[in-house]
Amino acid sequence: MLNIILPDGSQRELADGASGYDLAASISEGLARNALAVTVNGEVRDLHRPLPNNAQVSILTWNDPNGKATYWHSSAHLMAEALEALYPGVKLAIGPAIENGFYYDVDLGEGRSISSEDFPEIEKKMLELAKNKSQYIRKEVSKADAIAYFTEKQDPYKLELLENLEDGNITFYTQGGFTDLCRGPHIPDTGTIKAAKLMNVAGAYWRGDEKNKQLTRLYGITFPKAKDLAEYLERLEEAKRRDHRKLGKELKLFAFSEKVGAGLPLWLPKGTALRERLEQFLRRAQVKAGYSPVVTPHIGAKELYVTSGHYEKYGADSFQPIKTPNPGEEFFLKPMNCPHHCEIYKTEPRSYRDLPVRLAEFGTVYRYEQSGELHGLTRVRGFTQDDAHIFCRPDQVKEEFMKVIDIVLYVLKALDFPDFTAQISLRDPENKAKYIGSDENWEKAESAIQEAALEKGLNTVTEYGEAAFYGPKLDFMVRDAIGRRWQLGTIQVDYNLPERFDLEYTAADNSKQRPVMIHRAPFGSLERFVAVLIEHCGGNFPLWLTPEQFIVLPISDKFIDYAEQVKAQLEQRDLRGTVDARDERIGRKIRDAEMGKIPYLLVVGEKEAQDNIISVRKHGEGDLGSMPLEAFVKSVQSQMAEVM
Repeated sequence: MLNIILPDGSQRELADGASGYDLAASISEGLARNALAVTVNGEVRDLHRPLPNNAQVSILTWNDPNGKATYWHSSAHLMAEALEALYPGVKLAIGPAIENGFYYDVDLGEGRSISSEDFPEIEKKMLELAKNKSQYIRKEVSKADAIAYFTEKQDPYKLELLENLEDGNITFYTQGGFTDLCRGPHIPDTGTIKAAKLMNVAGAYWRGDEKNKQLTRLYGITFPKAKDLAEYLERLEEAKRRDHRKLGKELKLFAFSEKVGAGLPLWLPKGTALRERLEQFLRRAQVKAGYSPVVTPHIGAKELYVTSGHYEKYGADSFQPIKTPNPGEEFFLKPMNCPHHCEIYKTEPRSYRDLPVRLAEFGTVYRYEQSGELHGLTRVRGFTQDDAHIFCRPDQVKEEFMKVIDIVLYVLKALDFPDFTAQISLRDPENKAKYIGSDENWEKAESAIQEAALEKGLNTVTEYGEAAFYGPKLDFMVRDAIGRRWQLGTIQVDYNLPERFDLEYTAADNSKQRPVMIHRAPFGSLERFVAVLIEHCGGNFPLWLTPEQFIVLPISDKFIDYAEQVKAQLEQRDLRGTVDARDERIGRKIRDAEMGKIPYLLVVGEKEAQDNIISVRKHGEGDLGSMPLEAFVKSVQSQMAEVM
């Protein structure tokens, strides 16, 4: 008999040779029907492979990320089978699953191409093949047999992949009349693939090397239900409507200029007002939490980043050194604020009584992202981090870490991000060479994060290999209004930079001790945070944050003076807005204000001026009726008080 350990710690006995499917069937018929794959001791495997004894096993369905990845990788094989049927002689390269769907790189041969006009035919063929309910059959093959197979098939890309594979570790997967070189895993059969959509076609160099041949990369996505595809396509359309690049231009928040340089945003007046209010919001919270604001230069001597380790890790991919008239002197655009803050800590002797020292800065940093990776505000070359570094005693680490968690939760609540997961990002235990510092310090840092997250009751996941090179971290993974996942706030524990910078404090016994450093950025970067916020709220910012809270719309020129009086009185009550004094019809003014997503439209005419009132329209809701100015002010202030 096999003993199997389930995710909740319970155990089940199965007959020797039982598979993941047998395990699912022993739990429930529904689970067996929906199972796509299993994890065995952390490894994702085919559902029908025999299970080893005493293994920790979980059943993967469409609702599991690894289940989706297996489903989409299997769909890439299905698309490849369809391409071979429709384009005889096509040569296949690689076809992995990606975050949403899959792609396959193919060589169609001279004179042949695929465009979006060809997508319906390929989709139709995929679904036709899927209806055969062909099993995905795994087969171990020798390297010689694998080479012989792809030599006969004349598939040069597969032969090149085989060069780096060891004999005894090579597997084929076959479904229907199609066989591919693949590690797997795969879903049981093609029958669960009910809806298919090709999304895009692009060029891609073989193995990402521009010296190699350019292949055709075909992107697709599949679903187990047609309605799931329809919902996904609707979310894509909604994402286009919410695209921060589109809304940022329409709302006049930011711009880019080729003359200024790619990836270097220009903040326009309204965008600057939005950004400054975000800064003020966090500054107030930081002052209450005992942080001291600091300012550091935009550049630093090369030696600073050699000491910190940033030069070794990122120097080749950074902006190149700034040389001065002094021979041998080099500076770098600041890629991180933390080395500068270490030097601030060292400006005076520290006692154990002085700790923790909390230094905060909205510091602009620069990193040379490749041009193909730049994307609006989410991937730029110059960005401002809401950075802070806490220098504390080892016995203060957990308490300080928990206080930072409180600030991050405050930010997420105020900006209406209720759906998030805290990701505990640890180092890769199989590749410790990527990281600096001793095993002892890493273990202490990782334990502190795990304990703090547990005590705060956070919904957590653990990811190995996602730590920063100098320490583990807690990343807040947020879902926006249309279900997309973003990494926003981050907190990191660091025992290594204090050693590199020889930081110390005097302990109670007069001995010299090392402080522990906590890196913290609730927004992450203002640029990326604003981009995510724009798309999350569709440009309808929270009332306390929006650059213009109201606009006064006089019906005609005769009432501009009264409109200006209304504006002045509202500004005296710390509300922000403008007057639309254009010579336009009131209907046009209302439409333009609605397009500008201004929360409150205050219409004034003869009756309003005579009775000293305003007619109020709310963006997206319409007419709220007439009211005295004071009643409007109280309503708006109470709405903001609920959040702030």
